[in-house]
Amino acid sequence: MSAATAVGTVGHNDTVHAAPTVPSLNRRILSLAVPALGALVAEPVFVLIDSAMVGHLGTASLAGLSLASTVLTTTVGLFVFLAYATTATTARLLGAGRQADGLRAGLDGIWLGLVLGAAGAVALAATAPWLVEAMGAQAQVAQAARSYLWASAPGLPGMLVVLAATGTLRGLLDTRTPFVVATAGALLNVVLNAALVYGLGLGIVGSGAGTALAQTLMALALVRPLVRAARARGVPVAPRRAGLRASLGNGLPLLVRTLSLRTAILVTVWAATAQGPTALAAHQVVTAVWNLAAFALDALAIAAQALVGTSLGQAEASRASQPAPARGPSPGAGTEALADPQHGRWAETSREEAIWQVDDVLRRTLAWGVVTGTGIGMVVAVSSPWLPRLFTSESAVVLTAVPSLLVAASAMPLAGAVYLFDGVLMGAGDGRYLARAGLMTLVPYVPLAIVVSRTWPADDLGSSVPAPGLLWLWVAFAWVFMGARAVTTGLRTRGSAWRR
Repeated sequence: MSAATAVGTVGHNDTVHAAPTVPSLNRRILSLAVPALGALVAEPVFVLIDSAMVGHLGTASLAGLSLASTVLTTTVGLFVFLAYATTATTARLLGAGRQADGLRAGLDGIWLGLVLGAAGAVALAATAPWLVEAMGAQAQVAQAARSYLWASAPGLPGMLVVLAATGTLRGLLDTRTPFVVATAGALLNVVLNAALVYGLGLGIVGSGAGTALAQTLMALALVRPLVRAARARGVPVAPRRAGLRASLGNGLPLLVRTLSLRTAILVTVWAATAQGPTALAAHQVVTAVWNLAAFALDALAIAAQALVGTSLGQAEASRASQPAPARGPSPGAGTEALADPQHGRWAETSREEAIWQVDDVLRRTLAWGVVTGTGIGMVVAVSSPWLPRLFTSESAVVLTAVPSLLVAASAMPLAGAVYLFDGVLMGAGDGRYLARAGLMTLVPYVPLAIVVSRTWPADDLGSSVPAPGLLWLWVAFAWVFMGARAVTTGLRTRGSAWRR
């Protein structure tokens, strides 16, 4: 459809709903998704840096880091709703032309992140010994894990503020700033860890402290431009009780959704563990490849989130009979910039821009998700005989991993659709439905995973025959669980309730 094509009849004082050309919308999607992918990849670099630094301190320190980082990343992962909720709210207000309200909502989310982070830091520090013991660590490994958790706990407020501030910037259609800050934070983490771990001889304590400091500085870097923009518009920066309640209310359904996903992942690991060490090791290989692919798909989902929220906000403003003249083909024409978009800042969507139809965004981002998933699946399938050898030299593990990798590869197009459906519904603020859908998807999957674990309780077929249990577990996860997610979210996007 041409950018000049109007949807509807244009008359005197009529509102024009112009859709962007496909190339312009594609460019917009990529301009959001590519930096978002960079930011997503930059975050795991923190763990890699810590592992590389601590690994030279000895086996006990590295094992302790592995355990402690699992606890820390799980804790932070539970609060990822701070990013999702602020993206949806801010994008919708921005699209409706309520930029000041969008900034206020984003600041409320940041204050909520700070409060939850402070409470979480106290709780993590207090329960660190119990958590380490519950995970079975002993002696020097337990001491190393406790030390890392105690040292990194003060950085939890910064970590959660990073989530909320990143979500706010995404809602303002700026994914470049989080990418720049995440990259700079990863580099800073190298310097801090080297200085604290080796320079001052603090060992694993220095690693935890360095990560905490880097995350805190990242939070300050992300919050600063938002505070500056808020003050320029006369938006109060101080926390509001009503704003904190609203942010928490928007985020709680997404917390339930996150818990349902974590449950599915834990059940999968439990079922793989029941099949023996070879199957569990092979499962880790397949999971690593799946998670890497998820970064690319999640980046596209982030773009969908921001664009759908903005489109719905524009539609809301249009329904209120606010004039919206048609725009030209340039996606940035006629905007009033909060800051220079050429320097990674966001530009406000003004009424001079065309209203991007929600259906256009849905179709185009879904196409990107499926095509990207198909491409990733083909790469994984072709390289499946060699990929496991990047992780292990054990022939039994390689033999067991290859069939499961092929199953994972076959489901990548489906995963691309699932991620994009999720992003669309999150951008629409449809968290309550996502929470219910998340619980529903566990109904077919959990019993099936239990059946698989009991049917193939251990890999006892020798190194020349792949353990079949892991293959069927990945069939259950990649096709039954992901399929259930595709059905529940796909059917929802075909309706109209989420567009309100």
